[in-house]
Amino acid sequence: MAIINMSMLLELKNVTQTYGAQPVVQDLSLALEEGVIACLLGPSGCGKTTVLRCIAGFEDIHTGEIRLSGSIVSLPGYCLPPERRRISMVFQDYALFPHLTVAGNIRFGLDQLAPAERTRRVEELLEIVGLPGTAGRYPHELSGGQQQRVALARALAPRPRLMLLDEPFSNLDIDLRERLGIEVRELLKREGITALVVTHDQREAFAMADAIGIMHQGYIQQWGTPYDIYHRPVNRFVADFVGQGTLLPGKVLNAHQVQIELGVFEGDFSAPPGAMVDVLIRPDDIVHDDDSPCLATILHKTFRGAEILYTLALANGTRLLSSVPSHHDHPLGERLGIRVDIPHVVAFARK
Repeated sequence: MAIINMSMLLELKNVTQTYGAQPVVQDLSLALEEGVIACLLGPSGCGKTTVLRCIAGFEDIHTGEIRLSGSIVSLPGYCLPPERRRISMVFQDYALFPHLTVAGNIRFGLDQLAPAERTRRVEELLEIVGLPGTAGRYPHELSGGQQQRVALARALAPRPRLMLLDEPFSNLDIDLRERLGIEVRELLKREGITALVVTHDQREAFAMADAIGIMHQGYIQQWGTPYDIYHRPVNRFVADFVGQGTLLPGKVLNAHQVQIELGVFEGDFSAPPGAMVDVLIRPDDIVHDDDSPCLATILHKTFRGAEILYTLALANGTRLLSSVPSHHDHPLGERLGIRVDIPHVVAFARK
C-alpha cells in the first residue's frame, strides 16, 4: 500500500500528459509543502503551463497521480472538477471581466458569502494588494501593474489552499516585473499561501521562489533552491539556461581537484584522474584584482547600473565574462588583473 505524505500540500507522482502521440509532460514528479513558493522555469514549449493546467483540473493526465493534502484529485480516467479543488489561478493576460468594476471582479467567486462579508473581503484585499480606493474603477482605467494586482486579489478572495500563477508578469516591463515579483512573494508569505509559478524569466523566478524546477522537453532537469540552480547546475542545459558563464577545458587530477589554465581548483569529481572536462566559470567567479599576475584584455563591456559585465580575453585568446562593481569603469583594450574565486567548481564531461 502506498504511503501518503500528509505534510505535503501538493504531490505529483510520475505524471505524463500527451497531446495525441506527442508527449508534453513526461514522468514528472514534484512535491510542495504548505507555505512554499515554487517555480517551474523553462523555455516556451517545455510543458510547464500544461503542468499547471493538470494541477488545476483543466486537463486529464495519462499516467501517474496528483494529490492535494493527501487526497487524489487526478488519475488516468479520473479528474476532480476544478471548482472542487480550492485552487486559484492567475493568468498571463489577467482575464479580468471588462464589464465589471474592480470590486465586481474580486467578489466574482464569493457568492457563498453574505453581501456585507463580500464587501469587507473586497476592501481587505484591496488594502493587501495596495489598491485602496479603486473598487469602483474598471480594468481599462488601470495600468498593467494595477490590473495584475486586481487579478491577484481575485485569486486570493476565496482563500485558496494553492495558487497557480502562469507567466503572471510577462506583459509588464522588466523593472516592474521584478518589483511586482518581490511584492507578490511578500504578500503570499504574509497570507500563508502555497504557490506554484510558471515563467521563462529567471529574474522573476529568483525574485519569487523558494524552490525552482528547471523544465526542458517535458522533464524537470533539476529541482533546488535558486542558489543551487545557479551555482550547482546538474547538466549543461541548466548551466546554459540559468545565468551566464563560460566553459573552460580542464583535466581532472583526482577526485577533489581539477586543473584549468587559470589554476587548480577544488571540488568533487566523479570522472577518473586524467579525464577531460569542461569547467563552468560564472561572471561573478572572475574577480578584478590589480595585484594579480594574471591579466586579461577588455574586449567589450555592458553597463548594468550597479555593475559592469566585461568580456575579457586571456593571452591565448580564451574569453571570459566578469561582473565588476560599476565604479571600476575601464576602457576597451585595457588589461585587467583578475583572479578566480570559485566556491563550488562545476565540471561536465567533455563532449
